[in-house]
Amino acid sequence: MKTVLTSVLSTAASLLMASSALAATEISWWHAMTGANNEVVDQLAKEFNESQSDYKVVPVFKGTYPETLNAGIAAFRAKQPPAIIQVFDAGSGVMMGAEGAIVPVADVLEKGGFKFDKAQYLPGIVAYYSKPDGTMLSFPYNSSSPILYYNKDVFEKAGLNADTPPKTWDEVFEAAKKIKSSGAANCGFTSTWLTWIQTENFAAWNNLSYGSNENGLGGTDVKLAFNAEPFVKHFQSIADLAKDGTFRYGGRTSEAKQLFTSGECGILTESSGGLGDIIKSGMKYGIGQLPYVEGEGRPQNTIPGGASLWVFGGKSDAEYKGVATFFNFLSQTNIQSRLHQVSGYMPVTMAAYEETKKSGFYDKNPGRETPLLQMMGKPPTENSKGVRLVNLPQVRDIMNEEFESMLAGKQDAKAALDKSVERGNAAIQQAIGK
Repeated sequence: MKTVLTSVLSTAASLLMASSALAATEISWWHAMTGANNEVVDQLAKEFNESQSDYKVVPVFKGTYPETLNAGIAAFRAKQPPAIIQVFDAGSGVMMGAEGAIVPVADVLEKGGFKFDKAQYLPGIVAYYSKPDGTMLSFPYNSSSPILYYNKDVFEKAGLNADTPPKTWDEVFEAAKKIKSSGAANCGFTSTWLTWIQTENFAAWNNLSYGSNENGLGGTDVKLAFNAEPFVKHFQSIADLAKDGTFRYGGRTSEAKQLFTSGECGILTESSGGLGDIIKSGMKYGIGQLPYVEGEGRPQNTIPGGASLWVFGGKSDAEYKGVATFFNFLSQTNIQSRLHQVSGYMPVTMAAYEETKKSGFYDKNPGRETPLLQMMGKPPTENSKGVRLVNLPQVRDIMNEEFESMLAGKQDAKAALDKSVERGNAAIQQAIGK
């Protein structure tokens, strides 16, 4: 009996060891995608997992972009970080400053046996997520550019040309007034991300300085400059429209998109990555480029938003090989082309962009090339390479507090921007240890 029992236990142990050896290495992927974009994340993970048996990517939703970043920082401090974390553009400076916490994606790919060639990726995107020496630090999973969406039915009801989106901010504000006064919609205009779209991209698109040291790309000691007259005029116009509800504030991140998809507001400035939910709403929509302030040489170029995938340190060789294999999977032309076409995010490789163009997709879907043309149309200037602060999420929070006070009628645009710059500068100095 003892011999039989020993034999059974030995066989069971062998089976467990064999099962363990055959088990796929799990790759945890924390992300902030919701709605249609969350479905894309799940689908990509499913396809990758089914394409091979060595690794299993496990997506985990961790909340909004800021919440996901904070969760990652907390997990790192607790020495339990995920293998991959999706970090929005504003968090890039935070991650870059966390030396030792992350492994550059270029190194991860090369360690995994894949050749890394940055020439394969869109130049503007690679530059934003790279060190000054050109080393790419994170994988640009969902890069976006802010664009204008408009409800064609609302435009027709308001007597506006539904085939011609407004090009300048003055045209947007006039169209918004007409939408509201005609009763075509309860609200004329709304915008997601007042920080990223109406401040950071407003600066780049109009070739205005956001801050010193090339907006932080040239050095961490930055003096903010977005309280100059063009910014004040722009935000005062928004504040004036908010008084009677012509402009409606939705929230600090992407919440205002719901005001548009529900039909409450006729015009929306939002990430190109918001397209999936707009398509799902079933509305008859149009796309225009991000509005600009009329002036010589304008518009310039927009700067990438969205998010990239960062790899935490302290993982096993097997996990790094799995991450590299997954990133190589994501870089495939057919995957990037599909991701771009179904989500509105930009393809991160030149091959995917060229393939999409060759397929006639942009001819059949007017406006879908707009975010790429905006970003790549002109060589960037010192004002339009991007914004990178060591504590950009904190500076954005400060700005949002002042914008919300402005929209509540408690202060004008000049006071809101002056306070944002003063408080933001103090926060930057504290963050860099001065």
